[in-house]
Amino acid sequence: MYVYDGYDQTFLEERVAQFRDQVRRRLAGDLSEDEFKPLRLTNGLYLQLHAYMLRVAIPYGTLSAAQLRQLAHVARRYDKGFGHFTTRQNIQYHWMKLEQVPDALADLARVQMHGLQTSGNCIRNVTADHWAGVAADEIEDPRVYCEIVRQWSTLHPEFSFLPRKFKIAITGSPNDRAAVRVHDIGLRMHRNAEGEVGFEVMVGGGLGRTPIIARTIRDFLPKRHLLSYLEAILRVYNQLGRRDNIYKARIKILVHELGVAKMAEMVEAEWRSLKDGPLALPAEEIARIQAHFTPPVYPDSPVFTPEFDALRLSDAGFRRWLKVNVAPHRQLGYAIVTLSLKPEGGVPGDMTADQMDAVAALADRHSFGEVRVTHTQNLVLPHVRRADLPALWRGLSELGLATANIGQVTDIIACPGLDYCALANARSIPVAQRITQRFSDLARVHDIGELKIKISGCINACGHHHVGHIGILGVDKGGEEFYQITLGGSEDQNASLGAIVGPAVPNEVIVDAVQTVIETYLSLRRPQERFLDTYRRVGMAPFKERLYAAA
Repeated sequence: MYVYDGYDQTFLEERVAQFRDQVRRRLAGDLSEDEFKPLRLTNGLYLQLHAYMLRVAIPYGTLSAAQLRQLAHVARRYDKGFGHFTTRQNIQYHWMKLEQVPDALADLARVQMHGLQTSGNCIRNVTADHWAGVAADEIEDPRVYCEIVRQWSTLHPEFSFLPRKFKIAITGSPNDRAAVRVHDIGLRMHRNAEGEVGFEVMVGGGLGRTPIIARTIRDFLPKRHLLSYLEAILRVYNQLGRRDNIYKARIKILVHELGVAKMAEMVEAEWRSLKDGPLALPAEEIARIQAHFTPPVYPDSPVFTPEFDALRLSDAGFRRWLKVNVAPHRQLGYAIVTLSLKPEGGVPGDMTADQMDAVAALADRHSFGEVRVTHTQNLVLPHVRRADLPALWRGLSELGLATANIGQVTDIIACPGLDYCALANARSIPVAQRITQRFSDLARVHDIGELKIKISGCINACGHHHVGHIGILGVDKGGEEFYQITLGGSEDQNASLGAIVGPAVPNEVIVDAVQTVIETYLSLRRPQERFLDTYRRVGMAPFKERLYAAA
């Protein structure tokens, strides 16, 4: 993973000292809240319903075991003993005391972590495939280019005050695990007819109040032109994006209003003046960054061992875990393991400080000290010997992190909702908890198969409900919590937006409504057919009929 040099570290420490002085002046009354707000937001500090919330960047979702231990320390020392992993591969602490935040940031800076650009109208944390560098289907490791983009975008003087926040995601695989089509800019690495690796460039995706799937404006962009092309896109957006209406300020609205052909034409015109200038990426600079992401030296490891074979034959729980939590690795004898942060009745994405410390130890023992954060609010150990899987499974089971539900009905994405967020209309967490309790039988969960539920507490869609196979949106009706259901969304390479089924249902029946949708699917599916396949084949009508007949 990328390691800061002396310049990076000095810069980070100076920013902490600067913010410490700003906090001192706020506490002394020398700064009003209106004056302090833009200063705290540039450091990732929000004021939520009950306390300050600190958002810490985890660039492209990659953590070292040492960094995870420091996140545990921050949770234990400055919060209530836990952190919440988010859909931007970041972590949030929801119970911070303002006077302690500078100390927390200083502790994070010691392991090269911070909250810079996790808020504000700037380029946010760049996200990537959480299996980057180890996926069997990968063309090239996208983290190299995420890091290049991170360095280019950090405190970029021209793009620090954009019309609205800006999000970029990069995937290096044909199977999109980074949801690139619902980002302001999505980049998909692929080979052209000559075998050269470059990027398909997609622009104008996003969820929230106006959900839109990104449109391709360039089929193939050579790697050396990545930064100049991004600069051209951002310049067009910065000049033409609306600043008079927060709801129409995202680039997706600009692309919609201009049309994708006009947007592409304007970007190409801007790019012509940039493409051969100082932003052109030298091959040696790409190689320098790439050296930080050199795979570990993998000792030979057997694909199977007697212990592995015996446990797989004798334990149904281990078999289920292997089926959905363990994925093929590009190195023979190794596996990618996803740790579920979605136990029955748990809060999606939450993790205690003790669990973080324990996972850091498991990462040192089984994964070359490396951990990944997924945009689906789980963790990954990317370099596990298959021979170690029985021991790892037992260790994770003791920690409550081995629920065999990845990609299943209880692997729910949920925003913090009304339990924490001042923008929310309804609670998300209790709905997710009740669904996991309703579907607690893992044998039944596996019979249902791949089914992705996503829950947002308001129209801002932090829970990505628009692209859930089943999406749930909290709405307020006369002070009561209701939930609108959408069906058919997807965030993969065949991305689609869910369609609204009908009127929102009351809080007390939302879990019953989800169960009705699932039972309808089970009655209609063909052998081996996933929920999304069934929905796309039969359409909305049977789901709507049974859902509202049951209501």
